[in-house]
Amino acid sequence: MVLKKKTPKVEAVALDDVKLKSLTDSLSVEGDSRSIELAQVLKHSLSSSDPVEQIQLISKAGFMLEQMSEDESSTGPLLHACLSTLAFLYATLPAKNPLKRAVASALGSGPDWLQEKTVGWLSECLSSSLSSTNTDHFSHLTDSITSCLDGFKIGEKCVHRLLTEVLQFFQRTLNYYVAQNRGLAGRHVAQAQLMQSCLAVVKASMLVVQRSQEPISTAILSASSDQSDLHQVLSGLLNCYACILTDEEFVQTVQSTAGMAVVLFIRSIMGNGDDVPVIVAGLLQCSVDAGSTAPQWLKQSCTGLYESSRPAAVALYLSHGALAMLSWRGKTLGPQAEKLLLLIPEVLLSLDTRVKESSTVMVVARVLTLWSGAAVDCVQVDTCPPLLHSSLVGGSHLIARLHHHIYAHWEHPLDGVRHQTRSLFQNLLALHQHCSDHKSDPTSDPYISQLTRDLLALEWHMKGKYGTLACLVEHLGAEYLLKLDGGLPSRLLGLMGDQTLAPYASDLLEKLFVSHKAQLCARFGDGNAWIDGWHEVWVTPLLQVLCTARLDQTTYILDYFLPKLLRCNPSSLSHMVQALQEMPSCTEVCLFFGAAGSRGALGALMTCLRAARSQGVLKSVEEELWGGLVPLPLMRQALVHKHDQVRMDALGLLCESHRSTEQLSRQEMELIRHFLPFNLNSQSPGVRQQTVSLLKKLLCRVKDSAQLLQKRKDQHENDKDQQVLNMYQEFLCWFCETLFQVLHPGASFSRCLMALHLLLLIAEHFTFNTGSVGFALGESVSVSHAQAVLYCLASNFLEVKQLACNLLQKLPPEAVRLQEPERLQSLLLVALDLSTSTKPFDSITAAHLLNLLLHQPGLQDALLGCIQKQYILLRPPALNQSQASEASTLEQNTLAVVQWLMICLKEEILKAESSLLQAAASCPLYGRAHCITAVLQQLNTGSLVLLSQWRAVVSELIGLCYRMSDVVSPVVQSSSPEGLIPMDTESETSADLQKILQEIQPRDTNDFFTSARELNPSETDHNSEQKEPENTVHKQQICNAGGSDGEAYRVTAQMVLVCCWRTMKEVSMLLGHLCQSMTLYCPLTHPDSRGVITEDQVEGVGKYFREQLLQSRHRGAFELAYVGFVRLTEMLCRSGSAMLQQLPAHWLKEVLEEVKSSDPSSKLCATRRSAGIPFYIQALLSSEPKSSSCGLLKMTMRSLTALAMPSNDGATESSTVPQVHALNILRALYRDTRLGENIVPFVSEGMQAAILGFTSPVWAVRNSSTLLFSTLITRIFGVKKGKDEHSKKNRMTGREFFTRFPALYPFLLSQLQEAAASVNSDSGQVKLHPSLFLLLLVLGRLYPSPMDGSSSPLGLAPFMPLIIRCGRSAVYRTREMAARALVPFVLVTQVPSTIQTLLEELPEEPGPGIQQNHIHGTLLQVLSLLHSYLTDTHRPQPENKQDYDLSSAIFPRMWLATRRNLCLVTRGAFLDLLGCLCGCIPVPVSEFPLKKLREETLHILMASELVAPQGPDDINLSVPGATQYLQSLTHIAISICVESPHLWEFPESEGFQRDLLERLLQCPHYEVRLFALEHLLRRLQKTEEKSQDCGQGPLPFDLSVSSLTSMALHETYPGCQAKVLQVLAVLPLSSLLPWKDGMMSLSCQEVLEHLLKLLETSSHSVELYCATLSLTSRLVVHLAESTPQQELSEAAVLSLSRWGALVMQSCGDEQPGEVKLMSAEVLVNAVPTLLTAPALPLGIAHTVALWKCLFTLLQDEDQDVRDGAADFTCYIPAHLQNTGVAMGAVSPPVALEMGVGLLCQLFQMWDHVAAGMVNLIEWLLGDEQLDTNSEESPDLDEEFLFEKGDLNLWAEPLLWARMLHGHLSALLRVAYLPGVSTTELDRLSAIANSNFLIAQRSMKALPALPQFSATIVYAKITLLKERTSLAQNLLDRLSFFLDDCERNK
Repeated sequence: MVLKKKTPKVEAVALDDVKLKSLTDSLSVEGDSRSIELAQVLKHSLSSSDPVEQIQLISKAGFMLEQMSEDESSTGPLLHACLSTLAFLYATLPAKNPLKRAVASALGSGPDWLQEKTVGWLSECLSSSLSSTNTDHFSHLTDSITSCLDGFKIGEKCVHRLLTEVLQFFQRTLNYYVAQNRGLAGRHVAQAQLMQSCLAVVKASMLVVQRSQEPISTAILSASSDQSDLHQVLSGLLNCYACILTDEEFVQTVQSTAGMAVVLFIRSIMGNGDDVPVIVAGLLQCSVDAGSTAPQWLKQSCTGLYESSRPAAVALYLSHGALAMLSWRGKTLGPQAEKLLLLIPEVLLSLDTRVKESSTVMVVARVLTLWSGAAVDCVQVDTCPPLLHSSLVGGSHLIARLHHHIYAHWEHPLDGVRHQTRSLFQNLLALHQHCSDHKSDPTSDPYISQLTRDLLALEWHMKGKYGTLACLVEHLGAEYLLKLDGGLPSRLLGLMGDQTLAPYASDLLEKLFVSHKAQLCARFGDGNAWIDGWHEVWVTPLLQVLCTARLDQTTYILDYFLPKLLRCNPSSLSHMVQALQEMPSCTEVCLFFGAAGSRGALGALMTCLRAARSQGVLKSVEEELWGGLVPLPLMRQALVHKHDQVRMDALGLLCESHRSTEQLSRQEMELIRHFLPFNLNSQSPGVRQQTVSLLKKLLCRVKDSAQLLQKRKDQHENDKDQQVLNMYQEFLCWFCETLFQVLHPGASFSRCLMALHLLLLIAEHFTFNTGSVGFALGESVSVSHAQAVLYCLASNFLEVKQLACNLLQKLPPEAVRLQEPERLQSLLLVALDLSTSTKPFDSITAAHLLNLLLHQPGLQDALLGCIQKQYILLRPPALNQSQASEASTLEQNTLAVVQWLMICLKEEILKAESSLLQAAASCPLYGRAHCITAVLQQLNTGSLVLLSQWRAVVSELIGLCYRMSDVVSPVVQSSSPEGLIPMDTESETSADLQKILQEIQPRDTNDFFTSARELNPSETDHNSEQKEPENTVHKQQICNAGGSDGEAYRVTAQMVLVCCWRTMKEVSMLLGHLCQSMTLYCPLTHPDSRGVITEDQVEGVGKYFREQLLQSRHRGAFELAYVGFVRLTEMLCRSGSAMLQQLPAHWLKEVLEEVKSSDPSSKLCATRRSAGIPFYIQALLSSEPKSSSCGLLKMTMRSLTALAMPSNDGATESSTVPQVHALNILRALYRDTRLGENIVPFVSEGMQAAILGFTSPVWAVRNSSTLLFSTLITRIFGVKKGKDEHSKKNRMTGREFFTRFPALYPFLLSQLQEAAASVNSDSGQVKLHPSLFLLLLVLGRLYPSPMDGSSSPLGLAPFMPLIIRCGRSAVYRTREMAARALVPFVLVTQVPSTIQTLLEELPEEPGPGIQQNHIHGTLLQVLSLLHSYLTDTHRPQPENKQDYDLSSAIFPRMWLATRRNLCLVTRGAFLDLLGCLCGCIPVPVSEFPLKKLREETLHILMASELVAPQGPDDINLSVPGATQYLQSLTHIAISICVESPHLWEFPESEGFQRDLLERLLQCPHYEVRLFALEHLLRRLQKTEEKSQDCGQGPLPFDLSVSSLTSMALHETYPGCQAKVLQVLAVLPLSSLLPWKDGMMSLSCQEVLEHLLKLLETSSHSVELYCATLSLTSRLVVHLAESTPQQELSEAAVLSLSRWGALVMQSCGDEQPGEVKLMSAEVLVNAVPTLLTAPALPLGIAHTVALWKCLFTLLQDEDQDVRDGAADFTCYIPAHLQNTGVAMGAVSPPVALEMGVGLLCQLFQMWDHVAAGMVNLIEWLLGDEQLDTNSEESPDLDEEFLFEKGDLNLWAEPLLWARMLHGHLSALLRVAYLPGVSTTELDRLSAIANSNFLIAQRSMKALPALPQFSATIVYAKITLLKERTSLAQNLLDRLSFFLDDCERNK
């Protein structure tokens, strides 16, 4: 996007009368002719008010000055006056005014003989200005001085002449600013302005000194003493800079500039000798001795900088100054400069653990990069100094430290820091290259090679790894990295599925393939010999990933990678297309169109072509689409593909183009017509967003290309261009018509949303105009279209309302018809009625209607009409005529509507004040308040005309808000209103409810920590007696509230609650909006201001919010108040009022004081989470600008962290309450994303407070500490990315963690030492240290980096022995946590040795002193380490396997797995270890010992209780740990007989594996059976997948099917029963039948009977039900295939019917998703055999019923269910496939259309057209009946206030009916004589006529405009009418055919 440069504003010179007269008089004296002429021009310019004319006159004056010669002109008083006038103008004009430049040009254009005079006059003017003491002119003077030095020679001479005065002015100004800054705390706007001014002064002073080097040097050399004026002023300025550097209230930019100024001044005073580096080094080291060569006055000036207590960041800014202000480039440095260059990084690195603010870390990173750049410049000289050479070569101490800095910061949360670390790494590589001995061939450099290997060995979730590797690619070339790791391309492509890593991976990939191409081209020359090798490395893996990976993993390949690849080598496209079309899977439709979850070759093709098209690689050819690369049918198929992303890629291919003016071809338009109808109803927001975005690009192309065509056509007439324009016109009309048509009643949310979005795009690009210009799309908008959009305002979805409201304002007014008075009045009445509805969503509809009507000129008349209709005698306030003419229609309408709503609201508040119940039932207040807020939001409050009226309105509104709040606050501020108001739905008397409302008046005190609240029965009785008379009155009022007819309101508790909560919310929103949007009115200070709201009103609103937030007990109340309060605080900061700006700071200090001194008697609300107090403080702090010094945040955090720490005198009441408040407030602040990185410096203290808070004896403190700890974990390690709790994405290296939070290192270590000391299971007592769990949680998130090295000062080594010790705890959970926490502390390379050490600690023999807890803890740690080691894909392979052979430690301790070990828990843990070592993954054990280990393990298994029980105790093990022990044994047994039998040498006996598996399946413990079945199922599923891919046959292991079939019939545990049925469903049917039950054989029919019975009784278990349904369906299909229909027994036919009924039942909307998914799978599998079989094995009725089930599933709300059902299109037999229709995996809407068409085709094939038509007409009529019982609906609405509409938001019955009608009409045309009987016709006609009458009757009973007032009922009636009319149309045609047939007979 090109940003236009801002043009400076030209303003005329405005002088007061006195000054103007003085100047004019001085220009009117006598003089020579040229001077008089010049004076006239200047007088004319002074009197002119046109700035442009003034510039022209001043330029003319400059030209006249230039022409003056010394001979002709005298330097008389007139010429002096002219020069003086110009000088005065220059001094008074603002710096950015172009007029100032014109004056400077005029002054500078004078001849040489006038120059000195000019300098004199300008100096005089400047001097008089500089002596001014008016502080308001400081900024202007600073700008004037800067502009003097901006290419203006005369100005520069003036500055040199006035050098001392100028510098004195700067000193005076800076002193004033420094003093002023101290008094601006809390006034952020004023503070920000001051910082800008201060920065300008510091920069200006630097500029003056830089431009005045010569005068300064001369003055210093010639000065006899240090007491000269120049010395004093330089000293004073240095002192100012020192104050700025040491004052932390100044922002960083000012301090950084001051640091540069200090070094510049030192350099200016001392010259360029070796003294300067010495003095700067002294400043950096904070040592006065080091600066001994500096003059005394200089040292005195910088005293503050030499103090050891100076802030840490001072050294940083001085370092920056040294690098920026001293010269490092292109010269050999002196020895002192070399030392300074090497000192700077040492100083900067020492700040790493001292600075806390992220912004300062950013500066450190930037300055280090600056230093590395300077260092590279220094070593590039011919002879590099030896000191620099040795210090800057790779591997030196300094470079190693810098690398550690990089590794600690390359994953910093700030992008800037990460970017700087990468630049630093690049510069360090350059430094090494210049200093090393391997300059010619970097790949042979051992340092670089080792660095590359280390980086490649790191885990790929570390983002810093990618940037550093990219630098190495540039340094070494891609081939070197590919040689080290050949799988790099595939691995990086695999990482592209992760959104957080994709940008990094794609950048690295780009560096690699570009470098690789360059290297190959250099090797092979200019030919194409290199290309095949390049494709093999980069393109082949890409295509493989695109075809086979899941779609969500490949999305970012299209976004980030593919375009870069095609840009690098465009010719690769043809290779990709050819490779994809030649893929073997292309022959198989299903694989070509993508397996489950992948895009397949077709999707990959679309992805590649789309990327190519958008990059301009793929050109469009007129005759053929993209040169015939893609066949058109394939394109049509892709546009309706099942997978969203394939459809989006295909649409992107159509819409995206490299040129926005590229014409649309007819084929492209046809494809869009094919795409659009089927893709409007997408449930996925992402897909909707992409579709709209892509179609926007298409419409932009239409618009831009149409403009080009029109321009070409206007130049020379061209029929072809006109044809294209006509084609565009036709396409756009079709596009609009299609979109308007879908906005029917009952249309789904997603369809409405898409249609409205796209129509708004049309309005935006083409406009719905009705003229002859452009495409005149307004003519395609009919009145019915506009009505459809209008009725979208009644949608339940806010987004649909907003879009419809926006669109209506862009449609032609004659179509919307709002200008008609009757229509306007009816809509206004509806809006006003809805604003008092008891349903919350109705008030939102009312607000949108009002917003729409506000723009209509006739609104006020309509409003008067409404008022009169309601018989209210009221005149709207009269407007002043002159004001009314100035005010816009919008403002007048808004005022009228707000005034009327306020009058209504007043009445309703009065009702509510007398009875809240009556208000809740008849006129809840929130609707009116919401409408007022919404209406005010339309108003531009900055340009109001009717100010007096608005001031009165605002004042009254604020008062009404307070009254509303008073009415509802008793309910809202109660401790638990939901608990106190009964929530039952039975009708309760109003008196009871009123009594409850009286009861819940807040009487709670803050004795939250000391005593529980109890309800006093006597008090309650007393209250009820007191309130008795009032209650009676209320009861009468409420019972007769309905008016004279005596209709009573039925009030539910929910209605009262909703009324109160919503009212409170709307009050907060309205008050917040008034404060935020209304301009400030200060009658005392600015009586003429055009403001509306006063300071007092704003402060009053603030106090109201304060009370709500600090004293409300219930979350709903303070959360709602918080939103409004945030708006208020934002306004306070921006307001021009000093009083209001200081309010946040004042309020904050007040509340912190209250928190500090709070105790149980405090007014502050003390709940367990401190209620609204955190919200209050959060709102106040978030209003502070991030760019400020954040003084309020720092002050608050210091106070709170001090309070949150445990007090030394133990927990007392006075300390506990503040501590809880502090912990809760801290939690809210750490969670607040708006505080961003500014909160990070306080994380360490927060973590300490949370961990120490856990040791408190008070529950409330521990509770708050837990919540705070959880928040801090998220704040430090990031939001959990994925389901894995211990994902490495949410972890950090120890170095990075402790560098960012250095205070936590000693704290965590000391806490862990204390906790580990308490863990001692030897005593037999359970001691649990309170903080141990938290410590292990934190430490478990850290891990060592291979880049850390062994000498890390913040290393993790000291933690390891302590964590190992924690594994001895007697608490099981602690042992588990310790095992998990140990893993990250051990480097991958050290895992085997650590495991060996741990194993050697275990006893070799059983003995009396053995501690089983210790053994168990150690084994858990070994197991965790081993699992981590085996799953690490990047672990280095050991060079010598013998070094890490664990067998020596395992064999002596095998007794732990045998019966000699009496503890089953440790026995099971040791067996788990053996199972791990004996598995199929390579482990650190040599081959021969491993073989022996497997033999031993097998021996232990065979002697165990599981395989060889030695008595009843062994069979029924019931001691602790028995289940885990048996599962551990089962795991080994499963490995032997199922998972990896090839690894085990078992006995030669026949059927050993089978017997072992049978033993497991017959075990009395269900856990063992379940475990065995789960693994068996997993293995069988894998085998099935492999056999499909490779054509494998039998199972690779021996399986006893009979034991499984028998188990299926007799298993009692549901989990095992489900699993065994799942196993049987995977096995081939041939192996199951005949079905064996022990020695008996069962027929297919008998098994089917058993399974059907199980199916009918297993609905309690979804898993069992699905497994049974799957297996049953397989048997049904088998039965139907194997037995001809005639031979089926009666029992078989009955079974088939039962199965059909159960499948139909499983497809119901109310069924769980899993059941519906299984039903879809069953039906899809039945398509070829049951649903499309010519023989109709189930009979016509059941077959059609199953088809209806399939269609129901295709319209299910669950996307997965619809997708599953849509797969039936892949199973349609070939003879039924229509060549014109796309087959394969299509989207559900297309599948539905195809399915109905196919069924009609099948009716003809089966010769059952008549039965088919009857069935389809019945479907068309629908089976749901309209509920016309009007009495029940109010109850329903009251009880379900928020439930509106059908549960299925995706299905659209109207479209389904239209689809059926279309296919039935087609069937009628084909089968002319369908043969439907007259009886059937009469029956259907009777139903249709009945429905028609019901619909008519119901429609008449509805109120006016039912689309808004009864939306759901109206939609149902409309649907019924449409269905009936479509059915009647078909029945009439059928009757006509029958009559015709009769006549022919």
